[in-house]
Amino acid sequence: MSFRGRHDHTLDNKGRVSIPAGFRMEIQKLGGTQPPLLTWGKDHLILFPAQVWEVMERDLGSKSSLLPDVQKYQRLLIGGCSECPIDSQGRITIPGAACEHADLSGKVTLAGVLNKIEIWNHERFENDWRLTLERHDEIQMSVEKSTSGP
Repeated sequence: MSFRGRHDHTLDNKGRVSIPAGFRMEIQKLGGTQPPLLTWGKDHLILFPAQVWEVMERDLGSKSSLLPDVQKYQRLLIGGCSECPIDSQGRITIPGAACEHADLSGKVTLAGVLNKIEIWNHERFENDWRLTLERHDEIQMSVEKSTSGP
């Protein structure tokens, strides 16, 4: 179960974007006939296969909703969530509010990131990619520390 790579596509004037064939096959493997679910990230959108979404939603639901940050995060992810069926031409339709949030129009980038697909404004993605490369060594060390234990 893994989405990999990046693909540049165009968002049409109806808010539709093509999902690459390899990504569509993985969505079907992980969601069967259930449509993928789209939610909001900080500055992009995130598309989850149904099965992956269910696990994440269950985990998020197990957190204490008495904590204000949990409430806010649940509201963002669950409240911003919408089903995005893939049409016969391999496209999803992104709701208007989600397009506005992620500043999507024209050229967009779909990035496969393990169990999800991120959908970015192309220029924003390129800028984030460049900043990540500039901090590569620092980020790599941080990731190594977080996985190696004490």
